[in-house]
Amino acid sequence: MVLAELNVRHTRRHMPTRRVALGDAYLPTSGPAYGAVLLGAIVAAHFDQLEEEQQELFPQFLRDARGGLGVPRIALRYRLQTDTHGLDRSRHRIVNEDANGPGYWVLELDVHGRAAPQVLGAVMAAASLPPSARDIVFRAIETAAARPGQLPEGFVVHRLYEGVPGARPTAPGTTWRPYGNGDDANPWRGVTAERRWAMEVLGLRAGMDLQRDDVQQRFRRLLRLAHPDQGAQSTGAAERIAELADARELLLSVIATSSTRAARG
Repeated sequence: MVLAELNVRHTRRHMPTRRVALGDAYLPTSGPAYGAVLLGAIVAAHFDQLEEEQQELFPQFLRDARGGLGVPRIALRYRLQTDTHGLDRSRHRIVNEDANGPGYWVLELDVHGRAAPQVLGAVMAAASLPPSARDIVFRAIETAAARPGQLPEGFVVHRLYEGVPGARPTAPGTTWRPYGNGDDANPWRGVTAERRWAMEVLGLRAGMDLQRDDVQQRFRRLLRLAHPDQGAQSTGAAERIAELADARELLLSVIATSSTRAARG
C-alpha cells in the first residue's frame, strides 16, 4: 500500500539545462502525516549534496515558498515550471509492505538524478498543499535541512540508483514489457535511467557498445526523419528534435567520460 508518493520531473543528469516540475503526488498530512515524513526524508537525503551557494540560498527560498510559489520562476539556479515534456522522473514513496510482516514500512528514495531537483521538488510540493496543511510539512523540511543525512527512524530504506525498476521507457516508438524484480533476463539491468532513455531515443539496444561515430550517425539520420522539411509532421517536430539533441549530448558525454577513465587506467 502506498502511504505517500512524490514524482519529481527534472532535467536529465547529463543535460546542461536546469529545469524542475512537479509530477503526480500523494502527500497526506493528517494522522501519521506520511506526506510530511516523505518530503522531509527527500530533503534529508539530498541536502548535503547541494552546492554551497544553493545551501546558502535555500533558507530564503523556503521562507518564500511558505506563502505559495508562483511558477515559472528561478530558484537555486533552476527554472521551476509546470511543463513536464521531455523531463526525466524521480519517484519517491513510503510503502507499507504487509507481506513482510506488520509494520514493515519502506522509504523508497530515487537517487539516480541530481540532488537539487529533488530538494526543489519537495519544496514545490509542500507549497502546492492547502495553507492549512503547509505548516507541518515545512517544519519537517526545515528540520531535515538542519540535519542532512538523518532519515526518519522505523523505515527500511531502499535507494533506487537506476531509477524506478521496470519503468516504461519514455522514448517514442519503443516497446516495453515489465521485467520482474530480480529477473536476470532484463537486458537493461545495470543501465542508469537517463542512459537507457537516451539509447532508446536513438534506437540503441541494451548491451550495444557506445561509439561516438555511431551516435552521431544515428542522430543525423533521425534528425532528417523528424524535420518538417523532409516530410515529417510539423506538430511535435520541435520537441522531437530537442529530444534527439538531448539524447545525443548525453551519450557523447558518457562516451567522453568512459574514454577519460580508460586513458587514466
